Amino acid sequence: MGTGRVLILQKRQVLVFSILLGLSRASTESLRYSVAEETEIGSFVANLARDLGLGVAELSSREARVVSDDNKKRLLLNVLTGDVLLHERLDREELCGSTQPCVLPFQVVLENPLQFYRAELHVRDINDHSPTFLDKEITIKIPESATVGATFLIDNVQDLDIGSNSLRDYSISPSHHFYVKIHDSGDGKLYPELVLDRALDHEEESELRLTLTASDGGSPPRSGTTLILIKVLDINDNAPEFDQSLYEVQVPEDRLIGSTIIAISAKDLDTGNYGKISYSFLHASEDIRKTFEINPTSGNVNLRSLLDFEVIQSYSVNIQATDGGGLSAKCTLLVKVLDINDNAPEVTISSITKTIPENASETLVALFSVRDQDSGDNGRVLCSIQDDLPFLLKPTFKNFFTLLSEKALDRESRAEYNITISVSDMGSPRLTTQHTIAVQVSDINDNAPAFTQSSYTLSVRENNSPALLIGSIRATDSDSGSNAHITYSLLPPHDQQLDLASLISINAENGQLFSLRALDYEALQSFEFLVAATDQGSPALSSQVLVRMLVLDDNDNAPFVLY
Repeated sequence: MGTGRVLILQKRQVLVFSILLGLSRASTESLRYSVAEETEIGSFVANLARDLGLGVAELSSREARVVSDDNKKRLLLNVLTGDVLLHERLDREELCGSTQPCVLPFQVVLENPLQFYRAELHVRDINDHSPTFLDKEITIKIPESATVGATFLIDNVQDLDIGSNSLRDYSISPSHHFYVKIHDSGDGKLYPELVLDRALDHEEESELRLTLTASDGGSPPRSGTTLILIKVLDINDNAPEFDQSLYEVQVPEDRLIGSTIIAISAKDLDTGNYGKISYSFLHASEDIRKTFEINPTSGNVNLRSLLDFEVIQSYSVNIQATDGGGLSAKCTLLVKVLDINDNAPEVTISSITKTIPENASETLVALFSVRDQDSGDNGRVLCSIQDDLPFLLKPTFKNFFTLLSEKALDRESRAEYNITISVSDMGSPRLTTQHTIAVQVSDINDNAPAFTQSSYTLSVRENNSPALLIGSIRATDSDSGSNAHITYSLLPPHDQQLDLASLISINAENGQLFSLRALDYEALQSFEFLVAATDQGSPALSSQVLVRMLVLDDNDNAPFVLY
């Protein structure tokens, strides 16, 4: 059994930023693939063997895997063919919302040796959503004094598709008094404005009912409608005015539901009903309406649901103030969500080795990745293991780590290790995740049998009976299993005149020595021989010990006269 060096291990903590050093190599170019959303499960995406220039057998022997950044199993690699197949039906709107292009990063991991390739899956949009108005009926109050050419904002329509499949056109029916003007907000969204084409007369017609149709640019196109109720009002000559056009507020993501985040205020110089202001959201998406609510009388904006910085970092909310005469003004509320440390780090084990031969050095125990969904210091993590273990933690590629044995282990000293991987973020208070890996050290035949004594001295009285048990020889082996199973044997004596095989026998299993025949002190007073103890390892190891046998005299001869 070898003696190991005594190492003073410093505490190893690895800070995850952009880690590119380690045991592995990573490709500098990304593989790019494309697939239409809603494609059937099992559909072909690409052939990795061809794109990486590897043989299919090499993919299998190197244990190739496809690993996504968010640990979702959207893709499946068939190592027998090298084909990458869809593992689930993809919904571009659910995955990326309005973001385009919709890119799902993933890595191709090859082990033995360890190597990474960056890859991207582009999800193409199909026209699977119709334009939808958030309100089935929209009421607009317009004074009869409104001049021809006056425009009136209409709450927007929502189309989850993008590009050519997104919203493209609006139309109004009937169109006796109005036509639709399409307004481009500059952020890629088209908002309808109702334009007065002919003067209104409250006494002639106090209400108008119109149908607004929104169409997208898909093939074939999809459309949605809403009813517009026009209420023609008497004259109101003062519109509301906000104190400021832009309001900004910062809200921690742990703010309680129902709490007020800001108070919006507008003034109207009119009196009576024309001076009463009602507040409402304008062009608000479904997400905004589910998250916030505004008191129509006070202008207080309250939380309807919990905020989540990891999902949405900011909201831009258009607020409209409308007086009793139907005149309105708008302002913008910018809500910035502040991150708090509400997500503990996550550890994902990609591969693990639970048994290590005791003579192996720098053996890969585990390959794993870490991530924290928070941002800033709340999302930066430290990764460490216990200080008193002969294992190393090394960063490899991006957020991946390898756990290695740093030297050859000795099973006879310690046969099992429990390695705890601790991942802590740098938030306040810090959140920590731990994952424990149990590693068994397997035995090799590195210890020869050892006798309990350096030599043995046994005695037997002459004229003994045959097959008499004289004594026992014992050896031990600190290995395990067959490596520790010992058999005993007699070695040929150095004295060629000594016929040892006719005098002594040994039990191969337990080391017991037996006399084969009666001994005669007057002929042989003592003799020596060697006993070997051999284990059953591969290769087998053995030791030998010297045994001295003394023959004790018995009074078996009478005196006789020489002369």
